[in-house]
Amino acid sequence: MRLLIAFTTAAIVILAPVVASAHAHLDHASPPVGATVSTAPHDLTIWFTQNLEPAFSTVAVTDSAGARVDEGKPRINGNTMSAALKVLSPGTYHVHWHAVSVDTHTTQGDFTFTVSGK
Repeated sequence: MRLLIAFTTAAIVILAPVVASAHAHLDHASPPVGATVSTAPHDLTIWFTQNLEPAFSTVAVTDSAGARVDEGKPRINGNTMSAALKVLSPGTYHVHWHAVSVDTHTTQGDFTFTVSGK
């Protein structure tokens, strides 16, 4: 019985990192998640922990009224997704991303950034 418990525990420890890394999670962004920037960015870039499937990964950036301020379809290169932005006024912007990694696992999330204009 102890041998079975030891084997099961070892299998979980060995396989856990493989299971945990099977999704493209947000690594970092520019402008940074939750940041306040003084100058309005011309584009948004987000990096993920795995390469993305361009046909199924998206990002939308909206203002406080819910109007889209991105210029449409994002550019995807490896683990990076970028979107051109319209001219942004001071305010808080909401980013919603949907990522499909090349191994077909899906993740999504939201964050905000603020343009202070100062």
